[in-house]
Amino acid sequence: MTEQHSINPPPELVQQWVDEANEYIEQEEYAFANRAAQWGADKELEACCEWMDRNDWSRDDIDELHSARRPKPPSLKQQAIAELDDAVMRGDCITVSDALPTIRRALEALPDNE
Repeated sequence: MTEQHSINPPPELVQQWVDEANEYIEQEEYAFANRAAQWGADKELEACCEWMDRNDWSRDDIDELHSARRPKPPSLKQQAIAELDDAVMRGDCITVSDALPTIRRALEALPDNE
């Protein structure tokens, strides 16, 4: 690969991804592809935000775009509530048992108020 484009990852980053992917042999292709896709999407978002900044968009608009494209993952509490809601709506023991590990982790994260 002789052509270096601004969206192409640097060789040392590619090597880091390969090294990380090799830790998970059975998932190697997925890990590598996911990391590459994430990196490219992040570079594109950065470029869009920089373009907006250069073209006098408001900081609020830029922040709103960034938040919309990179939302924070749901908290453990939000995950547990969603899984519990899903289990209750289905009324299905399998769904309830699938939700229990997340619900347990959320409950264990709560402080003891004795």
